[in-house]
Amino acid sequence: MQIFICPFCGPRAESEFHYGGEAGNLRPDGADVPAEDWANYLYMRANPKGAAREVWLHMTCGEFFVMERDSISHKVHTATAIADTSEAK
Repeated sequence: MQIFICPFCGPRAESEFHYGGEAGNLRPDGADVPAEDWANYLYMRANPKGAAREVWLHMTCGEFFVMERDSISHKVHTATAIADTSEAK
């Protein structure tokens, strides 16, 4: 079992967390958004090899946060509370 660090509750088992998506994938704003922009928002991901910034939800406390982890080794580098809520969208 892997241990993730919730910035609000401390180290916890990975089973308490839910993946929320790639950090910084901002939803297009407005009613007149071109179909290509919607498609990019919904389907296109960076999928980096190595360090990746991701939004996670700690289901126990209900808080969202950004975690940086290595997509190859799954080692957690940092976990920080979201100050800018636009990253959680």
